[in-house]
Amino acid sequence: IYSDRFIVDRARGRERKDEVCTIRSKFPNKLPVIVERYLREKKLPLLDKTKFLVPHENKIVLEASQALHLLISGKNMSCLSASMGEVYSQFRDPDGFLYITYASQDMFG
Repeated sequence: IYSDRFIVDRARGRERKDEVCTIRSKFPNKLPVIVERYLREKKLPLLDKTKFLVPHENKIVLEASQALHLLISGKNMSCLSASMGEVYSQFRDPDGFLYITYASQDMFG
């Protein structure tokens, strides 16, 4: 389900844990998030970067005509009304990053 360039390499877990500790000490009000486009996604653009620092209270705001599907940590769909802090608390990886895959259509259908 992850894209080919998704940054989940368990051998480098310690390095990412250290990176998260550094980030959280410098930016205690931000969450470390890695965002990648779904491998088979055709409509939504690739992002210029994959690592983001996101405020705890951020929420996604979409028009009624827009659709966005998120896969969290490779397995869980997120309720788009939840704050990033809530999603991070529930689904963050043991390395401390929250991994999100985005798509314009349901990835399971």
